[in-house]
Amino acid sequence: MSGPSPCPPDRTGPNVRRRSLLALAPLGLVGACGLVPHGSDRRTVTVWLMKDSASPAFLRRFTEAFEHEHSNLRLDIRIQQWTGIGQKVQAALDADSGQGPDVIEVGNTQVPQYVEGDRLLDLTLESALHWGRDDWLPGLAEPGQSLSHQYGIPWYAANRVVVYRKDLFARAGVKTPPRTRDEWLTVTERLNSGGNQGIYLAGQDWYTLAGFIWDEGGDLADDGGDGGGWRGTLDTPAALRGMDHYRRLHALGNGPARADEEHPPQAGVFAKGRVAQIVAVPGLARTVVQQNPDLEGKLGFFPVPGRTAAAPGAVFTGGSDLVVPNNTGEREGAVAVVAALTGAKWDTELARAMNYVPNKKKLAESVADEEGVAAMAAGAARGRATPSTPQWGAVEADNPIKPYMTKVLLGADPATEARRASKRITEILNRLD
Repeated sequence: MSGPSPCPPDRTGPNVRRRSLLALAPLGLVGACGLVPHGSDRRTVTVWLMKDSASPAFLRRFTEAFEHEHSNLRLDIRIQQWTGIGQKVQAALDADSGQGPDVIEVGNTQVPQYVEGDRLLDLTLESALHWGRDDWLPGLAEPGQSLSHQYGIPWYAANRVVVYRKDLFARAGVKTPPRTRDEWLTVTERLNSGGNQGIYLAGQDWYTLAGFIWDEGGDLADDGGDGGGWRGTLDTPAALRGMDHYRRLHALGNGPARADEEHPPQAGVFAKGRVAQIVAVPGLARTVVQQNPDLEGKLGFFPVPGRTAAAPGAVFTGGSDLVVPNNTGEREGAVAVVAALTGAKWDTELARAMNYVPNKKKLAESVADEEGVAAMAAGAARGRATPSTPQWGAVEADNPIKPYMTKVLLGADPATEARRASKRITEILNRLD
């Protein structure tokens, strides 16, 4: 949770205001406040953005341009911490009208829990008529929907790609990255020799597993569409095929069966120099090179391969949506801020500045000159999100998917373990325990 806003409501005279802005300038906080002189007739739009989502330089440029174009509005951007943000957002949505933020950045998979109780502004009409929602990345847009109504507006995305050693690929005679899952297995097996791991894949990397399941036409859970409630679906034939591919890939390295990708951190394992590939967000490559400068210039990126060469594999899409609380006291201004931040101009600039994937498929060319981001954007076109239910957070907290994966990798019967894990997911989603 962050401290007090650096830009509280304006209650000072012009001279004090000028001194305050000059004092804040060395700290890089001017970009979070109104930059255009304003009088009492200017209305304030309070915006909550998450720490490190956008650089101070980007916020400064955006604020100046927005206030220039909207002379009746002033931006008050307040930076929030991810830790504890869920409780803080819930409190803001329940606050008296006009007392909380007017625009909030939320994780894309968090939107369903905030939609409950009619607490978010329905932005379906704006999305359809003016914001081009048909071109949004599905992994950002779908979690922002409820009953075909759009509440969360996609802002930016990030997803996993394959980070690989170009030198080890060349040494093994692999000239181009694989484009299909079968090719990936063949190449990885060739790389898994001479003391090198073909791939480091932790046994409980369930986000990567989810992509394989989606590729097969399965899912982690679904609502059945019959009014019977949510149920876990790891035991479907499609999901079991996804788990089998994960098992085969995991066997081509020494990833621990009983741990996820953070235990130990896979960047550190990769940096030791005996691993040919990992599945990670491109930014992790910087951490790898920091730990082993000898790998500078030797790392490459390609999208997670799909079942056929026609399209990359499905991936979990992380990222952020923007929402407007129903209790906002400044609806018109809030909608204007969302329209600007998620529009092509500023969304593209943010993607370039922060190495994100823009919110629309057609904007991917704007990051094509960055190899890692371009690979990420290609995968994002087939991105997905976790099941769109407010209870999914409780599933992740308990996470029966992880022990299921471990048991299968250690030799247990996949169908039996999948039924057990699916039963547990069903119980959590329907609050039966």
